[in-house]
Amino acid sequence: MRLRRGLLASGSVLLVGASGCTSFAETAAEEAAASEAAATAAPAEPEVDPVEWSDCTAQIAPLIAEQPGADRDLGFECGRADVPIDHDEPEGETLPLFLVRASLGERTDQTGNLFVNPGGPGGSGADAAIGLALTMPEPVLQQYSVVGFDPRGVGLSTPVECIPPDLKEELFSTEPRPTTAQEIDAAFDLAERVAAGCAEEYGEALGIFNTVDTARDMDRLRAALGEEQLTYLGYSYGTTLGSTYAELFPENVGRLVLDAAVDPDGDPVAHAEGQAAGFETAFDTFAASCRDLRAGCPFDRPRIQLERLLEAAEQQPIPSAEQGETRRATPGVIVTAVVAALYDQESWPQLSQALDAAREGDAAGIFSLADGYTGRLEDGSYSNLFDANYAINCADTDPETLPAEEEIRALAAEWSEEYPIFGAGSAVSLYNCAVWDAPRTPLPERDAEGSAPIMVIGTEGDPATPLEGAVDMAGDLENAVLLTWQGEGHTAYPKTECVTQAVNRYLLAGVAPADDLTCPA
Repeated sequence: MRLRRGLLASGSVLLVGASGCTSFAETAAEEAAASEAAATAAPAEPEVDPVEWSDCTAQIAPLIAEQPGADRDLGFECGRADVPIDHDEPEGETLPLFLVRASLGERTDQTGNLFVNPGGPGGSGADAAIGLALTMPEPVLQQYSVVGFDPRGVGLSTPVECIPPDLKEELFSTEPRPTTAQEIDAAFDLAERVAAGCAEEYGEALGIFNTVDTARDMDRLRAALGEEQLTYLGYSYGTTLGSTYAELFPENVGRLVLDAAVDPDGDPVAHAEGQAAGFETAFDTFAASCRDLRAGCPFDRPRIQLERLLEAAEQQPIPSAEQGETRRATPGVIVTAVVAALYDQESWPQLSQALDAAREGDAAGIFSLADGYTGRLEDGSYSNLFDANYAINCADTDPETLPAEEEIRALAAEWSEEYPIFGAGSAVSLYNCAVWDAPRTPLPERDAEGSAPIMVIGTEGDPATPLEGAVDMAGDLENAVLLTWQGEGHTAYPKTECVTQAVNRYLLAGVAPADDLTCPA
């Protein structure tokens, strides 16, 4: 599930009263234990205060001035809404959520609100609203304002911040294919240090950053904006959030688009193996595409040459020609860059150029790709993408479904043979939530009985959320239709005309496509 650098990551001028982490942790600790047992039945319609909006076009416009779509007549509002820390105690302590609403032209009473989530978990919904306002088809923007909120623990909504920058540097630089006992021990040690640091920083409060409570937050936001039903576009992890919302509040489902669906049926081992297999296949597709370019591709055997580059970087990490850059690219940084580029076919030329330059001794392109993925900012600091990703993923995971340490070691050995670039690292990542020390709120089973039709989209060449996940989600949801795109990369809308037409018709007129519609690449 993709994590991206945020447009607002350093935009503290837009912060609307979000509280600090330490004081929040102290306040929330008493509330967290009750949230672990969150019910899966919808509560009564909440009484909520309206969102406090203020015009922030002047602050956002300079951030997007050079991007395609910036010439649209867009206005932006920034907002704050308070939600209960524990929804079973609606009159208890609250935390603030940060929102951005993007509108084309002047809003009218007839303008609806389209909620969006970009994935992660850890991706900023506020950033997503800004980005989609630049790229979405204009007929959709004429009917809807795009509303993005940073989920609890993310971005500017009481961000979880418990992994220091130096530890993040270690995480992203460490051996990406740990197979020896020493390498696996080192990876386990890193996971234990992350878990211990976050538990020390937040205590029991760490458990309130979970998807079930975020779905409940989203229903309060729906009510706060005066919407009888939720209109929603979720990507990747956003499909987990959207389907959880549909399970908790089926009667409040309006038009839900779930693109790049995360498999609701697989256990953590199946998810980890699916991603390893997906990225391995995506790299092979990238390699074949690169070779087909002939003179435009600097590699004749990309997989073999990547292996050689990783071996060389292990012996001597690769410097960058970027002025002022002192870091050197280890194998971990290189694989992170590869993962980042495989999410989007448009990034493949950049990956090819970055690998070629690294082979010649310049890792600037490698760092550019890797930093965009990890949330590293130009000043060397990090957004809280990975802090939130750890916290939410682990809070959502039932520890009983996680393998024991020895099984993880065995999987690393097995998957390193089957998925040479990505298998061992994917297996060892299972340890992250096995040692997480915080209350859990596992995701509910999701059939959303009684909901309106829901549109689920899967892509055949999706490395992060393989197509099988969309098939399973559409099959589990009682009233869902599946659209399959025969393309490459992570997410499909609005990348191709067939998918775009189907989604637009659904969002604008409420007409879902026929089930099992397939769109060509």
